[in-house]
Amino acid sequence: MKMSAQETPPFWKSRGAIALVGFAAVATFFMFSEHRAHFLGVLPYLIFLACPLMHLFMHHGHHHGTQVEAQHSDPQGGHDERPS
Repeated sequence: MKMSAQETPPFWKSRGAIALVGFAAVATFFMFSEHRAHFLGVLPYLIFLACPLMHLFMHHGHHHGTQVEAQHSDPQGGHDERPS
């Protein structure tokens, strides 16, 4: 099968996508410039919200408090780090 010479380009390479990205950039700039005080006022709370989320997602390999550790066949003992 031969491909036709007039294939449709992917959406992100079309004129509409370029216009959408430009509009989104301008809208983001104006939203940030007009609502900077609101955004910066909430920023410390977002950092505190990130702490428990990082704890949940980054400690998945440690298996704290499980009784199955003796049967666990992990040679690194549940550590996520690579050996040096």
